[in-house]
Amino acid sequence: MENTADADVTAGEHGLRAVGGRAPRHAVVIGGGLAGLLTAHVLSGHADKVTLVERDRFPDGPESRAGVPQDRHTHVMLESGQRALEDLLPGILDEMREHGAPSVAMPTEVVQWQAGHWYRRTAPTAHVLTGSRPLTDWLVRRRVLAHARVDTVQGAEVTGLLGDAARVRGVRLRERGTAARDTRDLPADLVVDASGRSSRAPQWLTALGAEPPHEETIETGLAYATRFYRSSGRDEEPFRGVFVVPNPAQLRGGILMPLENGRWSVILSGLRGAEPPTDEAGFLEFASRLPHPVLHDWLLKAEPDTPIHGYRKTGNVRRRYDRPGRRPAGFLAIGEALCSFNPVYGQGMSVAALSAVVLRDALAGGRRVPTTRRVQKALFDAVRQAWEISAGADKNMPGATGSALRPRLADRPADWYLRRVQQRATGDPRVGEVFRGVLSLTAPTTALFAPSVVRAVLLGPAPWAPTEPPAHPEEQG
Repeated sequence: MENTADADVTAGEHGLRAVGGRAPRHAVVIGGGLAGLLTAHVLSGHADKVTLVERDRFPDGPESRAGVPQDRHTHVMLESGQRALEDLLPGILDEMREHGAPSVAMPTEVVQWQAGHWYRRTAPTAHVLTGSRPLTDWLVRRRVLAHARVDTVQGAEVTGLLGDAARVRGVRLRERGTAARDTRDLPADLVVDASGRSSRAPQWLTALGAEPPHEETIETGLAYATRFYRSSGRDEEPFRGVFVVPNPAQLRGGILMPLENGRWSVILSGLRGAEPPTDEAGFLEFASRLPHPVLHDWLLKAEPDTPIHGYRKTGNVRRRYDRPGRRPAGFLAIGEALCSFNPVYGQGMSVAALSAVVLRDALAGGRRVPTTRRVQKALFDAVRQAWEISAGADKNMPGATGSALRPRLADRPADWYLRRVQQRATGDPRVGEVFRGVLSLTAPTTALFAPSVVRAVLLGPAPWAPTEPPAHPEEQG
């Protein structure tokens, strides 16, 4: 079957192109979260006008909003995401630090439990930014919306796509709070869906007579609960973070990280049947059942700053827009509308930034005209490693369900090897460095199979790993 998305669209030597080779007059981005903002920023370098359509109204400062329900939970920006964000918006990392976003050195400043042991707190090989999600969104938003070619339609939702199975030509809008029939059309040469994991684009494409993408899912039933705290004299602690990583034998996890303005975030997580409560007594009791009382002891001395917020939309969902099919030109999916991960792995913001860089590079031109399908394939490739990490870990959790669980005999040796990597990473600084690089998306998965790593994992002596949280970083020679 012909894939119409291979016809005419996207970018050439002089930037984004629509039908007939002219520059598109108008691009529409659905969703004003981080992925949508960065997409609008990229497209502003190609289109005469970019309209960002958002169901909410943006706050004036770093405040939570209903359209980002997960912004009341712990967020981290991995090193890969930091590099991508700085590449897109030079100086943005300095702005984040100036507004108090902490940078936490791994593994030096964190006590981390994984695979039955605590990590040695050796010299740092990675840093994560742990500022709140409202702060990150606000700083990015004010930079992006300051661009003369970026406009917004706020307080409105997209109800469908305009066009047909061959080409998308815009979106249909409805102001929130109005009758279903009160809609208006917003024509566009390109529409990018950045509306998140609850995207309705598959239904919209079906309504045009096009094929929706096949969805791959893995669901563990994981739920988490988060509360923010005031510092309350916590500066005397010999660490800046706690990270208890669950596994198939230990279904509960917990994370402590610093925020801006002297605050801290604590997130507790548990799989189906071991969900953390959102009442104070239950929250504390849940923390007391982690493998070690270090986080529970911290909570007993902390000063709560917010209520406890729960969250349960944690399944991994990948929409295969990259596969051949009858889909229209002039439409792309990006961010969690393309691939959403179990949020507990902390990949979402970084993947949004990495995907925007890939979009920018795909539209930069070259010998091959990047059709819609080719750009979509590039965006799919950008999320592949994060999917392999998140879905790969979740598929081994007890009670996991979903269409992507297909067991393969070939996976068993790799799963055994990766379990051994995790065990060795806690005590072997070299293995730990490579493992962190892969998880931070700064190194490819193949780095775990480099000869020196394989020798350490399979043939090296069992490294010393602490059985109790190391009180202080190791002295460096």
